[in-house]
Amino acid sequence: MSEFFNNLLFIFQRISWLSALDILLVTLIFFGLLYSLRDSQAMALMRGMILLVVGIILLTSLVELPAFSWLAQNTLPALILSIPVIFAPEIRRALERLGRASGIWQFTSKPVENEDLEQTIRAVVSAAARLSARKHGALIVLQRLDRLEDYIRTGVLLNARVTPEILLQIFYPNTPLHDGGVIIANGKIAAAACVMPLSASGVLNRTPDHQMGLRHRAALGTSEVCDAVTVVVSEETGGISIAHAGRMLRRLDPDRLENILIAFFRPAQEAQKKNAWARLLSMLHAQKKENL
Repeated sequence: MSEFFNNLLFIFQRISWLSALDILLVTLIFFGLLYSLRDSQAMALMRGMILLVVGIILLTSLVELPAFSWLAQNTLPALILSIPVIFAPEIRRALERLGRASGIWQFTSKPVENEDLEQTIRAVVSAAARLSARKHGALIVLQRLDRLEDYIRTGVLLNARVTPEILLQIFYPNTPLHDGGVIIANGKIAAAACVMPLSASGVLNRTPDHQMGLRHRAALGTSEVCDAVTVVVSEETGGISIAHAGRMLRRLDPDRLENILIAFFRPAQEAQKKNAWARLLSMLHAQKKENL
């Protein structure tokens, strides 16, 4: 026991602030990696790979198996090189989140006026409440800072004013536009019948939400690939849910839905105004340089 404490004391004596910073950086990288893979199918895949590697190392170190050791030594490097291919969707999603966090691309967003924002939220809440009462399924995607042109192009372009009546007509059963999602961007209904991505996570498979249909999976999938807020109405129960950042809140009443939407879009609106001012100042500065 004394030898163990002596070895432990020797290790702590050799640790400097640079060593502590080095360990902290490695810890943060592993924490960020595991946090980004939480609630996803990739987590189970990673656990399987770790168990496989640990099992091979233990087997080759405890038992003398020359042929198996040779095979393991030549296979493990190829397995490490295959990690970017196996985890390509998760790596792409993490890079997209990093790009959104940097705020570089937020200068292309068009500011939305207070009156238009409140009118849009009221229209969405009113439509969701009426659709819920009639048990008409709906999927409404509200764009924030990330642009959704790729998904808008998959639907029917409308560029219409956001009103409860238009949303009710779009999601009326068996109408041409009731399938797919409605995308609202810059205070307008940009398109309807849009094809949205399905969720690739395992959240819905480990909770009672696994009984949900494609609308809820599309709502959750959309929230995983962009910062949009998605409102979904269940066709079976009439329940109202909202999805954002890979999470879903269910069984919302109209008042709570309105409060959540206001909480989501007021900060985004303030950021858009700051970006608009920054863009204007940069243009004036460039014009001043040209005049000089």
